[in-house]
Amino acid sequence: MHLEFFKYQGTGNDFVMVDNRSGFFPKQNTKLIAHLCDRRFGIGGDGLILLENDSETDFKMVYYNSDGNQSSMCGNGGRCLVAFAKKLHVIENETTFIATDGLHHATIGDDGLVSLQMIDVDEVKVSSDYVFMNTGSPHHVQLVDDLENYNIKENGAAIRYGDLYGKAGSNINFVKQIDDTTFSLRTYERGVEDETLSCGTGATAVAIAMNVLGKTDSSSIDLNVEGGKLVVSFDKKEGKFSNVFLKGPAEFVFKGMIEI
Repeated sequence: MHLEFFKYQGTGNDFVMVDNRSGFFPKQNTKLIAHLCDRRFGIGGDGLILLENDSETDFKMVYYNSDGNQSSMCGNGGRCLVAFAKKLHVIENETTFIATDGLHHATIGDDGLVSLQMIDVDEVKVSSDYVFMNTGSPHHVQLVDDLENYNIKENGAAIRYGDLYGKAGSNINFVKQIDDTTFSLRTYERGVEDETLSCGTGATAVAIAMNVLGKTDSSSIDLNVEGGKLVVSFDKKEGKFSNVFLKGPAEFVFKGMIEI
């Protein structure tokens, strides 16, 4: 059987996209999904995303990590899927779709930037040296001094697999402040089990965490990730965050066929 696929990337976070509106894809075959995401023996990607039909919204997002397992929300993947849906003529410049963490609204500007509404964040755990929250996926946020030379894979894995988060683990973000409204971050992603060039839910968590810690008073925060730049904006009231939007590029790379 030949599989048609599309490759997209959002600030270096790259995904294998499959139009599964006919329901043909073998969704339980984790070995196949891991193979397709393999950068040496498959197509290569941080994850695989299926675009499926949904009776109440424009489409459904089904996301798999590169290890082949279905996972929690992926912000950059969601933005790329919106661009993919437009390419397929499923939508125009505005959409509502369903993902594992609920409904998402998104728009595509004339500049190609995709703005994706993330879930509200009602609970933020602040500890002495880190902040934790769920932005569609669980995220640990920690400030470090020498971000450029920090060993993200080693230190991220130590926290992800440590006693703090148990078997389920967490995504781990390391952050450096640049100015009053700008932060740089690097992310260790569970499921990928390595550093990725960008993480949308991670950027969202970092923006909110820096506001909670008083590092910024802004409700629109610029995030430098290894693969480019993202912007996170939100409304804050009584310690709760709503109208959370993740904005950045989502670009088509290539399409192809692979035998499965």
